[in-house]
Amino acid sequence: MFTGVDIIEIRRIKKIILTNKKFLEKVYTPTEIVYCNSKKNKWQHFAVRFAAKEAVWKALGKKDIWHRDISVKNTKDGKPEVVLSKKYKNLEKKISLSLSHTEDYAVAVAVIEK
Repeated sequence: MFTGVDIIEIRRIKKIILTNKKFLEKVYTPTEIVYCNSKKNKWQHFAVRFAAKEAVWKALGKKDIWHRDISVKNTKDGKPEVVLSKKYKNLEKKISLSLSHTEDYAVAVAVIEK
C-alpha cells in the first residue's frame, strides 16, 4: 500500500489563480475548472483538487506524471474519485481518495493498494 497526503492554504491557491491565468490550464482539466467555478466557494474546490493531485502524485511516486494527468471527479453520491490520463489508466481503480476543507485549508489523502 502507498499513501500520499497534502495540505494547502486556500488563499494561496486563490492568489495563484488570480495572478497566473496559465496555472488553471496547467493544473486543472476543463471539467474540473467548470465544476469548481460552478460552486459558491470555488476556491475551496480548486484548493482541495490541487491537494488531491499532489497526494496522488506522492502516492504514485512517479516523477513523469503531471497535474493534468490526474483529475478529480465526484460520483453521483458525492464521493471523490480519481480519473487518470490514458498513460496511467491501469492504476486508477486502485486509488482511494479522501478530501476535506475548512475555510482556510484543504487536505487530501490518497491510498493506492497493490
